Amino acid sequence: MTGGNGFFYFVLGMVVMSMAATFSSAALSTTFYNKVCPKALPTIKKVVTDAVNRERRMGASLLRLHFHDCFVNGCDGSVLLDSTSSIDGEKGAFGNVNSLRGFGVVDRIKSAVDKACGPQVVSCADILAVAARDSVVQLGGQTWNVELGRRDSTTASRTAANNALPNPAMNLPALKANFLNAGLNERDLVALSGGHSIGFSKCGNFKTRIYNDSNIHPKFARNRRLTCPPSGGDNRLAPFDPTAAKFDTQYFKSLVNKRGLLHSDQALFNGVSTDALVKTYSTNAAAFATDFGKSMIKMGRNKVLEGKSGQIRKNCRRTN
Repeated sequence: MTGGNGFFYFVLGMVVMSMAATFSSAALSTTFYNKVCPKALPTIKKVVTDAVNRERRMGASLLRLHFHDCFVNGCDGSVLLDSTSSIDGEKGAFGNVNSLRGFGVVDRIKSAVDKACGPQVVSCADILAVAARDSVVQLGGQTWNVELGRRDSTTASRTAANNALPNPAMNLPALKANFLNAGLNERDLVALSGGHSIGFSKCGNFKTRIYNDSNIHPKFARNRRLTCPPSGGDNRLAPFDPTAAKFDTQYFKSLVNKRGLLHSDQALFNGVSTDALVKTYSTNAAAFATDFGKSMIKMGRNKVLEGKSGQIRKNCRRTN
């Protein structure tokens, strides 16, 4: 029996190690560009700062690009690829089409870092990771050390994006399963949902909630209905929380008060296992900032390409 148990735990350990390898990487480093191009990160920050100062909403858009990249076959820059005869791009997926934005800013960043570092030094996947961090900081959030060294994919999949991206109608079990597929646990789910502290969503994403959900503050529902009619107006925008251009804890305060914009937002505070963490973040900005940074780092490790895998794209919109 002892020998059998030993073999069992050996096999179990190998399975766990295999799963860990799927979702993490030991090769990523916060100092990856220190020697090859010390100007890389300051260059990215300058372009992001200019873009966000020009349009505050762009900060949320750049953060969202990184999320939507990492959730679909890992953080590999695939979300940036345009469709071709051989690539069915992720930009056309349900959660991205006519919604995902910031591609022009990424193009400007790529041009700037290539000028500063030389061509094919800084990957598009790394640009997304750094731009997400710099956007949060520019809107008042706390910084974190971004791990770098990703390479870019040579393909994309709209089907994979349709299957992998979370959607606004999800309940908590569906959200937990969705985040688990990206190597993220329940705490990561709540912390990263705090990304909705900034930005806007289209009426079509929250219409069902404001007209049909019961766990919603009546006054909040009435106010949202003023700009989101029962039919039509699907592209009209509403902020996720009252401070849409400031990265703070107001998002969690809104959930506690049943003012979550999306059904999937309010699902985090609805008599469920995540209630306590939502309450903590709503009153403890330091705890939220720390956990958000940790979860962003963890998400950024998801199925990355390294070494000789993939490529460093010359143009983020197409393969070399």
